[in-house]
Amino acid sequence: MAFCPTCGTQIADGATCPKCAGGVGHVASAPAAGGLTDNVAGALAYVTIIPAIVFLVLEPFNRKRFVRFHAFQCIFFAIAWTVLWIGLAFISHIPFLGWATVLLWPLFSLAGFVIWLILVLKAYQGQMFKLPVIGDMAEQQAGA
Repeated sequence: MAFCPTCGTQIADGATCPKCAGGVGHVASAPAAGGLTDNVAGALAYVTIIPAIVFLVLEPFNRKRFVRFHAFQCIFFAIAWTVLWIGLAFISHIPFLGWATVLLWPLFSLAGFVIWLILVLKAYQGQMFKLPVIGDMAEQQAGA
């Protein structure tokens, strides 16, 4: 499925957006003023939270729902990931539970990397892949 480059509504490939009668085709077909297509900007938003914040501030990107969605999802994912690590660090200082966290650290790290990789690839493919809770919050912030 493709998304309207103007409003971000999901449309069939090659169809005209019924919501705004805007663009035809895939979200990646409309390069922004900075030379980046929306799918590349969406993927770059996940590189750290710095590009995500930059895309929310810069003029050509902050008007595009697709880029805003991925920038907000990156920020919310980074916050959730930080809270998880802080919680795991606290648990590691509890006498008997601390030993269990030795096995959890690598598993959580691998899971986080896989999730991050999926988010980057889906954004590059022009898809608005939503994480269960974080994706809904990002979609609300991006403007549905």
